[in-house]
Amino acid sequence: MEQSRIRNFCIIAHIDHGKSTLADRLLEITGTIPPRQMAEQVLDQMDLERERGITIKATAVRMDYRSPDSKLKFGDPGPKTVQSPESRVHHSGSAYELNLIDTPGHVDFTYEVSRALAACEGALLVVDASQGIEAQTLANVYMALGQETGAANGKGLTIIPVVNKIDLPSAEPERVAQELVDVIGFSRDEVLFVSAKEGTGCEELLEAIVERVPPPSGDAGAPLRALIFDSKYDSYKGVIAYVGVVDGRLTSRDKVRLMANRKTVEPLEIGVFRPSFAPTDELSTGEVGYVATGLKTVRECRVGDTITDNARPAAVPLPGYKPAKPMVFAGLYPANAEDYEELRDALEKLQLNDASLQYQPEQSAALGPGFRAGFLGLLHMDIVQERLEREYGLDLLATAPSVEYRVLLTDGGEIAVDSPAELPEPTRIAEVREPWMNISVVAPDRYYGPVMELVTARRGVFVRMEYLDHAPAASASVRPEALEGRRVLLEFKMPLAEMLVDFYDQLKSRTQGYASMDYAVSHYAGERLVKLDVLVNGVPVDALSVLIDADKATPQGRAIVEKLRSLIPRQLFEVPIQAAVGGRIVARETVRALRKNVLAKCYGGDVTRKRKLLEKQKEGKRRMKRVGNVDIPQEAFMSLLRIGK
Repeated sequence: MEQSRIRNFCIIAHIDHGKSTLADRLLEITGTIPPRQMAEQVLDQMDLERERGITIKATAVRMDYRSPDSKLKFGDPGPKTVQSPESRVHHSGSAYELNLIDTPGHVDFTYEVSRALAACEGALLVVDASQGIEAQTLANVYMALGQETGAANGKGLTIIPVVNKIDLPSAEPERVAQELVDVIGFSRDEVLFVSAKEGTGCEELLEAIVERVPPPSGDAGAPLRALIFDSKYDSYKGVIAYVGVVDGRLTSRDKVRLMANRKTVEPLEIGVFRPSFAPTDELSTGEVGYVATGLKTVRECRVGDTITDNARPAAVPLPGYKPAKPMVFAGLYPANAEDYEELRDALEKLQLNDASLQYQPEQSAALGPGFRAGFLGLLHMDIVQERLEREYGLDLLATAPSVEYRVLLTDGGEIAVDSPAELPEPTRIAEVREPWMNISVVAPDRYYGPVMELVTARRGVFVRMEYLDHAPAASASVRPEALEGRRVLLEFKMPLAEMLVDFYDQLKSRTQGYASMDYAVSHYAGERLVKLDVLVNGVPVDALSVLIDADKATPQGRAIVEKLRSLIPRQLFEVPIQAAVGGRIVARETVRALRKNVLAKCYGGDVTRKRKLLEKQKEGKRRMKRVGNVDIPQEAFMSLLRIGK
């Protein structure tokens, strides 16, 4: 395909605004998938995605589109959307190659969105016609505007605003279009109206993609440079790298080289996504496809690496991607210690498909050998754990999540700690700093009070408020009803640790599901944090330790020990459960001992015989208490998540 007739674009939006459904309609209109194979959310290929109704992995697909002259309904879209003359000039019946990447909408998978944007020249910004602009909508727009690696002219991506779900009875397309104009700065002529469910306006959207999105700007005559933007492991073909060809041409006949480790491979197969693997002879400049490398070691092929021709290598690799920074950390341990090697292999293979997952070996006194893993959020952690259990057949135990703290030492040094068990001795600590986040909440203004109450109760600080829809200002001549139903953007600063425990659920509950949230790292700040240890039968359980605000240590410790008392099974001896800050016990509960009926076979006789048996039982329990070990069930480690703040 000629480079001028290639269009690479992705779909970005807030959760549930119709990305996957819109992708289905585009695949159906272009005939990429036969009608008998068509299904809902066809690009969501993982079982977890279909069960939860969310997109977890960005998925690429190639569509062949022929632009009829009768469908040319767009005039000059203006300098804001036209980035190249080639993107505007096409003829009746011209064939185009459209490479689409469907992206996730949840904030935990922002890294997937950033990689998709880097492989494209354009993006469809989809907004629900009934809900309007949400928090993640704004976050995706800012990410796309700041993206330079995929753009043809280095000035950011071409964004096409799309108002979706215009078929809903509650749809207000004109109001939402005005929001896009007022809040983001689009012109009114740029906004398109579609119904992905019914297919209304989808053919006009394809024409807009052809007209507005510029073609790739790579050099077809230069040495091969192909960026690996994703990968997966196949037991027959080895590591399969998903690539975008930036310069040159990739063929199955030539040996290629991975520039990071200078590994040379002979491709077993190259092809494109339709959306399943479709083998082809070559990939030209600007095209997106895959390479089956045959590599059996996943460390040799990493996301962000550059593939070049072994005989005519490129001098400089492509910039690649910024590494994802984990926000949440938790321990992953096999329920059976013999499965440690299987867990390590599974994490290694899963990391190939999920570049934002990070892990390192960890030894716990309570749980044995395992791994300390870093995630982008709680949903990401939940998805990774479920994928490990489903796809690799593992039985896992995950500890309560924590965040990364920066500890300033008395000798002037600084260390990063992502587990309370790794804290140095208190005498060496000068200050503990925790991460603070910038939080954006979009909600109807009538929920201003509940949102403020929720955030401030968790040490949050109010920054500013802005109305998204421009209703008339309050005055004596304006009726109060005219100001109802307005939506506001609330911005706060808040510790990340306070967000880990049911914050999002509480936000949805207090706003009746209307609020949406986005967050990003702000800074690290020193706080009055203390380490809360949990002792079971006098032995500290490192996996249950938490760092917490000093004012909340006692009530939180009391809540933890009360919860553990109901979860730890009764033994033949008393089991004390204690919460301690330093050397001071702040809460205690006791699991009462089971009592065996040693008098069952005593039918009368002297009472001294019964007393002798009871004293013997008491002495035996004292010995058991000195040497007894307590098994802590899996539910205890995740119970910290369910303890109210």
